[in-house]
Amino acid sequence: MDTIHAIGIDLAKSVFQICAFNRAEKKLFNKMLRRNQLLRFLSNIEPCLIGMEACGSSHYWAREISKLGHTVKLMPPQYVKPYVKTNKNDAADAEAICEAVSRPNMRFVSVKSEEQQALLLLHRERDGVIRDRTALINRIRASLQEFGVSIPAGRFRLQIWFREDFALVEDCLPTMLCNHIKAMQSRLMDLEKYLGGLDTQIDRASQESRQCQAIREIPGVGRLTSSALVASIGDAREFNSGRQLSAWLGLVPSQHSSGGKSLLLGISKRGDSYLRRMFIHGARAVIRHIKPGKPYYEWITNLLNRMHKNKVIVALANKLVRVVWAILARDQKYQAQTI
Repeated sequence: MDTIHAIGIDLAKSVFQICAFNRAEKKLFNKMLRRNQLLRFLSNIEPCLIGMEACGSSHYWAREISKLGHTVKLMPPQYVKPYVKTNKNDAADAEAICEAVSRPNMRFVSVKSEEQQALLLLHRERDGVIRDRTALINRIRASLQEFGVSIPAGRFRLQIWFREDFALVEDCLPTMLCNHIKAMQSRLMDLEKYLGGLDTQIDRASQESRQCQAIREIPGVGRLTSSALVASIGDAREFNSGRQLSAWLGLVPSQHSSGGKSLLLGISKRGDSYLRRMFIHGARAVIRHIKPGKPYYEWITNLLNRMHKNKVIVALANKLVRVVWAILARDQKYQAQTI
């Protein structure tokens, strides 16, 4: 039997499809394995190149398969799709993955450690809890608005209203509604307490990371942005430049050029929307508090005189990402620039 050079694995919950090529890229087999058979099968073959799409559980399987001596590469699914021939099915997907992983110019996703994944899950949970909290606050406001009770906008103003003004209108509202509002208030307090616990864990992880501490010196990069970025990219040297990292976050213009004519559109919005949102909010905070002597004051002021504020915010977010890359990739300290 020919020596296996590359294997493509189409991941699933319980049934995996694997396809193998030799060095001449001739297909050796394309078969199905159950979840409990995969590692046993891979442990009985010589170390080779194994490709998978970066999807749910892919980082776990990449770590486990790497322990067997294989070289594991994860690829963005959108880069694998062009290699799928005919109709989409598990066998065609596995063959496409096996073919794509052998391409010299393919772009790969770094395999995350368990600590990185755990920290990112905390960020995702926090983001979800904030959405739940916002939805609950909106339901409280809408329920009271139906009975002519208007609450000032803002989460903190809602807390003040419950503390000072709710008792004033309680007698004018139906008993059933009051009980319902109190139950929602109790749920809101539980969400706030849970959110505080998540923040404590994220802060602890950020304090323990030297990389997080280094980039937190940059204006607009706080505890959430720093910990989420370090956990997402791992080693910044996997990106060739700061612009490549910025493009990975979708903060560069999308391009539609042809015939020597360059056409730049809005930002591509590729990559991690959570990280991109964090940098946008950080840049917005920097511009809100900008004043003479602050970093990037003249640069920001000149841009504000020429273009819309939202464009300046995106431009500053792009610059912040590049500065972050320079600090992480070159292991430097941040030096404030007042230009």
